[in-house]
Parts: sequence; structure tokens; C-alpha cells
Amino acid sequence: MSNKFRKIDRNLAIVLPPNLEGWLKGDSLARFVVEIVEQLDTSELENAYRGGGSPPYQPKMMLSLLFYCYAVGIFSSRKIERATYELIPVIFIVGGMHPDHDSINTFRKRFLPQLTSVFVQILFIACELGVFRLGDFSLDGTKILANASKHKAMSWGYANKLEEQLKAEVVELLKKVESGQEKAGHDVDIPDELKRREERLERISEIKKEIEARAQERYEQEKAEHDAKMAARKAKEEERGRKLGGRPPTPPEPGPRPKDQVNFTDEESRIMPISGGGFGQAYNAQASVDMDSFLIIGNHISQKTNDKKEVEPALKELDKLPNEVGKVERAAADSGYFSEENTEHFENKGIEPYIAGGRIPHNQSLQERLEGDPEPPKDPTPAEAMKHRMKTKNGKKFYAKRKATVETVFGIIKEIMGFRRFMLRGLESVRGEWELVCIAFNLKRLCVLSA
Repeated sequence: MSNKFRKIDRNLAIVLPPNLEGWLKGDSLARFVVEIVEQLDTSELENAYRGGGSPPYQPKMMLSLLFYCYAVGIFSSRKIERATYELIPVIFIVGGMHPDHDSINTFRKRFLPQLTSVFVQILFIACELGVFRLGDFSLDGTKILANASKHKAMSWGYANKLEEQLKAEVVELLKKVESGQEKAGHDVDIPDELKRREERLERISEIKKEIEARAQERYEQEKAEHDAKMAARKAKEEERGRKLGGRPPTPPEPGPRPKDQVNFTDEESRIMPISGGGFGQAYNAQASVDMDSFLIIGNHISQKTNDKKEVEPALKELDKLPNEVGKVERAAADSGYFSEENTEHFENKGIEPYIAGGRIPHNQSLQERLEGDPEPPKDPTPAEAMKHRMKTKNGKKFYAKRKATVETVFGIIKEIMGFRRFMLRGLESVRGEWELVCIAFNLKRLCVLSA
């Protein structure tokens, strides 16, 4: 080999620090996570253990392990177990112990509800550190794939077609039994075939009931929106003293649609449009992000494909924050959240909303940039007052910060942390895992802010 390269001696003795404390730098994320988690009140988790049998792993150690691994993009319980043997930061966190993947997964599922308290405590610690104070925030949602394939599903149209086919096959099999032809030329167990088809028909019936229930829920929501539009239209006609031109809004139709479907793997996930085009089996993950610190201050999971109904649950999550962290003053959201109802939700909480009423064009002309603020409307409704704010220079400047905050956070979660698909299944489990992801992001961000 050419002597221009450095020689490798894999038998060379390597001097390592005498203990785990010396394995990491002082600003290591693993060290920071342990320090923060040690300050948390985890008595609720600790009191859940009743004793007996072999001693369990300390809840704070398990929390630190999950938070760090999610922050660096390790989500599988088997990969987390492997990391306890291979990654120095993880070895530091677990103190040389090796929780198996079953223990890790069981702990994660068992204590998902308690993560809400942990989420709030970490924000309180951020406030005490002087790097966070509640003021302005931006709200948005992103589609994250469910732990299920969109191809493992059954639609309303196919369910009806398959149901008819199976019923016809059952009738045909019963005819063979009555005519005594059940064994003529075929090695077929007719009772077994009948049982299999009856079980499938029963499963199809359950799927159809679920699709019908979802369709009814959708119809009620669309009917309420239609009634609101008609009421607004009628009010305008009375105000102007004439009928409005154009077609009135089309009323929604009740009942399931042919492409309405239920997934077999995760029934509570939904088919949703995903970024880049196409559709995926997913959940709508919502986050409220503080505009100054970029910390996530609220989160929830929705099964709805759009964001029209997500303002109210987002505000309920913000109500969980203690008064000591400050008070929300202004909020920014994209056009997907625009409605009279959502504007009023913000106003009722004393929050000044900035919601785009439609797509805002890029590269404004020089004339548009130089023109002054428009005259404010007289006796405006909350929505009209908000539309005026959005046209002012200060309103435009504030709203422009939205993309640089919440969308940046989603970009880090998906591209840097690598979280694009939930590991758990079912709405409640997914809700808890999204909280876990948000905590991991906040610790990662807080480590940078505190430095």
C-alpha cells in the first residue's frame, strides 16, 4: 500500500475515560436531556408501579432514552435496544443497562397519557431558563403517515360488490348441499366454505357500518357549513334589498360515497392528500409554534383531511399551559383555517388572529409595496377586521413570520429527525406518540437555546 496514507492499527490499545461521565462533551444533547428529565415531576409514573417481581427500570431513565432517541431519529423499539449497545450517548443515558425492545415498547405505550404533563413541565423549565415567554404563535398541520398501508383497505363500492358476490356463493353452496352434490367431483368441505363466507360477510357488515357512521359525521359537518353559507347569503340579500347573482351553494348529499373506505391495519387512520401529490393512509398532525423561541407550545392529532375545525382544539391545548409562561397575544395561520367561526374562536380567547383569506401572491409589484394602509371598515365583524389587518404593513410583516416558524419546525421533524410515519396504531396511541415527538423536538431546540 502507498505510504502517503495514514496507517491503521486495529490492535492498538485505546485509552477510554474511566467512567461514562467522561464520554460526552458538556454540551451533548444526551447530557442535556438527562439534566432536564431529572428536574421533572414523574411521581405519577413512579406510583403506577406496585412492586413485586424483578425491579423495573427507572421511569426517568426510560423517558430520557425515548426523548433522546426520538430527537436523533431512532423510533423503533428494536433499534433503540440496539443503540444501548452501540451508541455512546445512549449508553450514557441508560448507565450501561440494556432495556429490551419489549420493555421499551411497553413503557412507551403505557405512559403516553402522562406525556401531556411532561410536555407542559418542559415549557415551564424553558420559561425559567429565560429562553421562552409566550406571546405570538403560528398554527399549522402536516400529514404524517399511519403505520398502515393504504392498499390494505376496503371501499364502500367494493364492499357492496363483494357482499353481493359472497351472498350469491352462499346460495350456490346451499343448493349443492340440498341436491346432494357437495362431494361430487370436488374435494371441497362445504361447511367450512360456508363458515368462511359467513365470517367475511360479518366483517363486511362491520366495515359498512363504520363507513356509514363516518359518512353521517361528514354530512352533518358539511350541512352545518352549508347552512352557515346560506344564512350569510340571506343576510347580504336583506342588506342590499335584492337577490344575489350566481348559483347558491349546493347542499351536501347524505350517505357514503363509492370511494369511502376503512383501513384493516389501522381503522382510525384516514386517506389524506400528502405533500408531493397523491394520497396516503395518514393522520393530520397539528402544532402551535412560538414565533420567538420556535418551541412547540401545543399539539394535537386530527382525523380530518383539512384544517377548518382545528382552531378550537388547538386553543384548548394552549389552555393547559400555566399562567407563569405568559399569555398569547397574536396568532398566524394559513388559508386552510379561514372561517368566521375560527376568527371568533380566537377573538373569544383575547387573541388577535391573522388568517389568510386565500392564496397570497409572491413578488408583489413596487406599487403594492409602497402603497399605504387601507382605510379601516366601519363597524366590522371580527372577520372583516382581520381582513383589514392582513392588508396593513404591520399585518403583512407579522404574517410573513408564519412560514419561517411552524413550517420550519415541521421540516426539522420530518427531514432532520426523520419522523415521517407513526410507529403506533390507533388514534389515542398516535396522539401520545405525536406528543412524544413534540417533546423530543422541544428538548433538541431547548438544548440549542440554552447554550
